[in-house]
Amino acid sequence: MTRRSFLTLACSVMMLSACGFQLRGQQDYPFKRLYVSGGSPAAAARLTRIVQGGSDTVVVSSPANADALLQITQNRGISTLTLNSLGVVAEYQLNLQMTYTLTGKDGTVLIPGSVIALNRAMTYSDQFSQAKAAESDILFADMENDAIDQLVRRLGAVRSMHPAPGEVVPPVAPRAPLPPPPL
Repeated sequence: MTRRSFLTLACSVMMLSACGFQLRGQQDYPFKRLYVSGGSPAAAARLTRIVQGGSDTVVVSSPANADALLQITQNRGISTLTLNSLGVVAEYQLNLQMTYTLTGKDGTVLIPGSVIALNRAMTYSDQFSQAKAAESDILFADMENDAIDQLVRRLGAVRSMHPAPGEVVPPVAPRAPLPPPPL
């Protein structure tokens, strides 16, 4: 290794450590077997990959074998965001809402009903309708990945399978939606 490449590597490492960058690392969930119900197959696969890859918790296929049950419901929607001067849609807003609850095997609520709400803006043109349909699929998949990442961080907030009354993980509600832009 040359001196210049070593200095570049050392500077890169120092800059990354100075900004607070840290790899996800290993999670230590209080539940060792998790059952996931609901959600899309792609979301369930990503959640399984992240949980099993970053902890000693295993995602099981039967609720009878699980220590904790994660129930996910997911809603997608499209709304008009802006119109052009002719009244034709110029932008759409894509919305994804993921509602989830984590309960213990004995019915103890570990994370009460919470919501992750995401949205993206997408320009639209009738000339490129097939391309815009593909773009909306990509944006929905991106939002779903973001929601799963947020859900994994929320699962990490659970500290005990039998929390004391003051130690319950508080539910999270989405913030109020932004007002529509002026026309």
